[in-house]
Amino acid sequence: MEKDSAIAALGALAQGTRLDVFRLLVRREPTGMAAGDIARQLGVPQNTMSAHLGILARAGLVRFERHSRSIVYRADLDGLRALTLFLVKDCCAGNAELCAPLVAELTPCC
Repeated sequence: MEKDSAIAALGALAQGTRLDVFRLLVRREPTGMAAGDIARQLGVPQNTMSAHLGILARAGLVRFERHSRSIVYRADLDGLRALTLFLVKDCCAGNAELCAPLVAELTPCC
């Protein structure tokens, strides 16, 4: 991931509703959620939610597919992986033992 892409992804997540949307979609993997269901669950007007989802999609954090009349959104786990790796790529100057607690904490969730 390039620096500009990381900045765009972090900027997209630097807003409360978008962070809530992204975390919700990560929990809903692999099925995703329809845009209207996301809006209802988070109590956000649909047009506002549409704007938030567009920002997350342009930042490479969510994907979408049209299913008849609804659009289903999913977290883009490849985008999340790329962002995470960008942030920790040079972790601890190559001292694996210093990064071990971070890796250990992430392991149970996946």
